[in-house]
Amino acid sequence: QVQLVESGGGSVQAGGSLRLSCAASTYHCNCMGWSRQAPGKGREGVAAIYTGGGSTYYVDSVKGRFTISQDNAKNTVYLQMNSLKPEDTAMYYCSCGAWYLGLCYPGYWGQGTQVTVSS
Repeated sequence: QVQLVESGGGSVQAGGSLRLSCAASTYHCNCMGWSRQAPGKGREGVAAIYTGGGSTYYVDSVKGRFTISQDNAKNTVYLQMNSLKPEDTAMYYCSCGAWYLGLCYPGYWGQGTQVTVSS
């Protein structure tokens, strides 16, 4: 069973930055990623990284503002979020999964960490 431990969420004003961390405690994931879900909306894949080679994926709305990175020795992935906007407000979920044709298909999810951006 994979356990994913997230940290780093919080509240920030528009234009600010946050860094999310996610550690996979018992399994080396083929890929890891972040998705988010705002109230009343579906879950949206935000960013992902192929842990075996470093290839990345970003949804268009965060390109140029968010950066996903990894520390393979720690089975940890980070999401650096800069120039945050109120529309980035959501619960952010870490995932562990399989990389295929440029996308990370989640098999395990973390509990989520809240990100709130005020205008």
